[in-house]
Amino acid sequence: MNDAHFHLVATHLPIVGVLIGFLVLLSGYIIKNPQVKITALAIFIFSALTAIAAFYTGEGAEDLVENLPGISETLIHNHEEVAELFFTMMLVLGGASLLTLFFELKKLPFVNYGFVLVLLISIGCIVISKNVGTSGGEISHLEIRNDNNVIQLNSNHDSDDD
Repeated sequence: MNDAHFHLVATHLPIVGVLIGFLVLLSGYIIKNPQVKITALAIFIFSALTAIAAFYTGEGAEDLVENLPGISETLIHNHEEVAELFFTMMLVLGGASLLTLFFELKKLPFVNYGFVLVLLISIGCIVISKNVGTSGGEISHLEIRNDNNVIQLNSNHDSDDD
């Protein structure tokens, strides 16, 4: 397994994990169950750890694909920029989750503020995760790119059939 394979496997975990963690935390609020909310914190911590793996395999993946036909350096650069923001936000989410878990285990009175903070940070991470996932996919998936290159490829393909 090379860096590109590992990057593709690792990148999905924090993106899906932050969404699942958000849904678990929200359901913990709705059913007023502290164990469910603690489970969400664990999911966020795990997702932050997988974000580390995804981020640090990105450079190796870039080295393997940047010279392949149809791969745009601009798209790679855009993905890197959004990935840096997502990585930072995931580390903040993981840290806030860890701190909130500590507050919960110590039964500190302000633990509810920690849960609210984690919920808000997770919403931000979800928004950014959509951008990082899309920008990463655009690197090698022509069908999801939002530019004229796809239209040109389709029109060239259609004219070959005549």
